[in-house]
Amino acid sequence: MNEYAKAPNTPEAMIFDLDGTLFQTETLLETVHRRVFETLLKEGLYTLPTPSIDTLLGSLGMLLSDIWRRVMPEGSPEAHERANVLLLQYEMEELAAGCGILYPGVAGTLRELRGRGIRLFIASNGLEAYVKGVPAGREIGDLFEAFYSAGEYETASKVDLVRLLLDQYGVSQAWMVGDRSSDVEAGKRNGLYVVGCDYAGFRREGELDGSDTVIGEFAEILKLLP
Repeated sequence: MNEYAKAPNTPEAMIFDLDGTLFQTETLLETVHRRVFETLLKEGLYTLPTPSIDTLLGSLGMLLSDIWRRVMPEGSPEAHERANVLLLQYEMEELAAGCGILYPGVAGTLRELRGRGIRLFIASNGLEAYVKGVPAGREIGDLFEAFYSAGEYETASKVDLVRLLLDQYGVSQAWMVGDRSSDVEAGKRNGLYVVGCDYAGFRREGELDGSDTVIGEFAEILKLLP
């Protein structure tokens, strides 16, 4: 894995993860996390101490069902299902209220990539309304051709989600850009060049192993272009 190594070819398209790649998720989730567990407690669905937000942040990139099994393993199926509903509700409310920011350089870099004729997509294991709502609310939505979410397409893995995107949009050569092992796997198993993003601050050790290159700031993706 060569840090900031030039890629062999300019890609036809780039597929981006959302949380921890484009969007600084903790700036939204700190409030959302607190509200979700306050409501679960009030409704009597989860009465144990509130799990650490670090556990939730460390689970980003997983499917939601897997996230709740990790965050509150003692929780009932009803608690997990209610948490899904509350998470989306509170995320959209906080986004509308102006909470949550993009990483530095994201908007300008995306515009530069689009200006060079590179097709841009988002692929995320999140819920549909959230995956479409974050870019729209932060005024970068018009830069993307499409938004693919596990919530909308009900895919079993990110590998399947990215394959679906590639097939439906006729993309034959692309980069996968993300901060999680699921992004690396999705890219590699679909034959893509993988750019690992190492700036979110809540990834696990070895998370980006297998990436073709790693960047420490989003704007550095421009340095990788031949």
